[in-house]
Amino acid sequence: MRIYFTRHGESHANVLHQISNRGLVHGLTQKGREQASALADRLRDCAITRIYTSPVLRAIETGIIVANRLGLEYEVAGGLREFDCGIAEGRADQEAWQLWQSAVDNWTAHQRWEWRIPGGESFCDIRDRFVPFVEGLVAQYRGSDAALLCVSHGGVLSMMLPLVLANVDNDMVVQRGLANTVLIVSEPGPDGLRCVEWDGVNV
Repeated sequence: MRIYFTRHGESHANVLHQISNRGLVHGLTQKGREQASALADRLRDCAITRIYTSPVLRAIETGIIVANRLGLEYEVAGGLREFDCGIAEGRADQEAWQLWQSAVDNWTAHQRWEWRIPGGESFCDIRDRFVPFVEGLVAQYRGSDAALLCVSHGGVLSMMLPLVLANVDNDMVVQRGLANTVLIVSEPGPDGLRCVEWDGVNV
């Protein structure tokens, strides 16, 4: 089996620099739709068997475009949702982004796993939905020829990939980046899932 992780295409929230991690608010831009179509073309020879997508609109639209071009169904999975930013949601002001940065810093630099923006999610909250989802996929499909695509978000992937990929750490995520429609390929190894390719570069 293989699991392909990707970030959604460019969204209106990206362009507006707005925190928008809840529901069906900001969809893809024209550029984002083109990125999703190009992603589907990249995946055409990968024999994708199933597509899972975050319930946030920009990810759903990315998943739909890929699914339609590959002739597949898609399934919405809450475990792939971007992390909730509480009182910073729906905002584009400097204070909101300072709160977002505080969350990232508290989790990555200080290991304050329970810290959260008021009304938002902690690192532990994100972990407790993302990691079991991925572990469930591995348990269900290990030993098969399944090729699974998971459409998610930059924030949650940057925090969670080091927890589910044995050979990925935070420094590697920062170095290699999580641009829109980045494609990260993983497969099971003796110590768990391992990243074998990061956006076209072997690992």
